Amino acid sequence: MSFWEETAVVFLGYLLLLITSGTVVKRFVPFDKEGEEADSSQGSDKEKIIRTGRIIGKSENILILTFILLEAYTALAIVFAAKAIVRKEDMERNSFYYLAGTMVNVTWSVVFSVAFKVMLSHL
Repeated sequence: MSFWEETAVVFLGYLLLLITSGTVVKRFVPFDKEGEEADSSQGSDKEKIIRTGRIIGKSENILILTFILLEAYTALAIVFAAKAIVRKEDMERNSFYYLAGTMVNVTWSVVFSVAFKVMLSHL
């Protein structure tokens, strides 16, 4: 396989991971609606939380796939630890949602990345 073909396959791998991860997380971790109030500011806060989670989750996907492709497995711990530090306050407020979301996203990213790496080695 040429350099450009391999680059295209890797790019498609990143794209596929980014597209599928949100669906997988939503499937297993629905947004917790307990304690939600009906005022107008709550909807705005909820949207910010979801948007922030998406940005962090997609960044996490990219880093995990990159580290697995580079065989930098110990660096995976950095992703998990950094997210725990950055989202500490959020996790204290709703630990199930954030911890479960992180675990589902990390698990999906690792499984996808390992399968993708195995597939790449056979091309």
